[in-house]
Amino acid sequence: MHSTDHAAPTIVDVARAAGVSKSLVSLAIRGDAGVSEATRTRILAVADTLGYRSNVLARGLARGRTQVLGVLVSDLSNPYHSDVVAGIEARAEGAGLGTVIGHGQGDPAVLAARLDQMLDLGVDGVIVVSAMLPAEALDTAAARRPVVMVGRPFEQPRRVSVVRNHDERGAALAVAHLQDLGHHGIVHLASSHRAAASARRLAYGEAMTRAGLPSTTLWVDEGGVETLIAGAVGSAGPTACFAGNDRTAAALLHDALDAGLDVPAAFSIVGYDDAQIARQVRPGLTTVAQPREAIGREAARLLLARIDGDKDTVEVTLEPSLTVRGTTAAPC
Repeated sequence: MHSTDHAAPTIVDVARAAGVSKSLVSLAIRGDAGVSEATRTRILAVADTLGYRSNVLARGLARGRTQVLGVLVSDLSNPYHSDVVAGIEARAEGAGLGTVIGHGQGDPAVLAARLDQMLDLGVDGVIVVSAMLPAEALDTAAARRPVVMVGRPFEQPRRVSVVRNHDERGAALAVAHLQDLGHHGIVHLASSHRAAASARRLAYGEAMTRAGLPSTTLWVDEGGVETLIAGAVGSAGPTACFAGNDRTAAALLHDALDAGLDVPAAFSIVGYDDAQIARQVRPGLTTVAQPREAIGREAARLLLARIDGDKDTVEVTLEPSLTVRGTTAAPC
């Protein structure tokens, strides 16, 4: 039963009720050494009875910290970003820290403004889950607080550690899977000019060249989906597509089925990300899985190290894997 006093119990109240010193209560609550298990158990039981709650924020402020990490994402509607954030939050919670999230709304100017706002709030550090901000802006922010970036920048920042997926390896996995099934007419469907998407596009072309096959890239904003489906309907058209992300692949699957294409018997599709939509569409989408939560946990680990005084900036690349579902098969 908790105390019914209106004033919140303090660590002094716990120490008095347990018959120990305030410093021993502090050690027991933090889980530090120097307290026997029996004494720790008794102190925690007394604290629970009194309704005492350790003030993490107050302890942090005493050390010049807010105990809060800022997390800035460019697009909250993108499942990739939400999964990365889940990894960040899990690692932060394990370290006893909270998180505050800012949304850049897919606009670099908004993203930059949100970053400034977070820094003004005094968060202990920021993880930017976006490649939209230029290296200069990231380095300027890092001069105020530790910053880690998740994504693939065009230009490497000097003061910011980066965590990213191995885009070239992922694209190679997708193309190799289709080639192993016997596909020769494999088209890449692109929707972005960002660094990660460009790396996937180039790796697709290199994989096709190594196999002695022609490479063709179509762009979504230039009628690429319609062109691809029209070609696939013909007897001599492409038999497979590697899409730059799962949202593009799912849209292609929808339109292909509407056009009467049998997926995967007549046309195979591979996406990229292994987002939730890949598991929701029917047939299930074969896709390259980025280790999104692992990326988030690694970004949080690097940021915590920087906050604790580590001065080194590093780039960490995590490996993707191929998840085979129902949108790929040998060509008829």
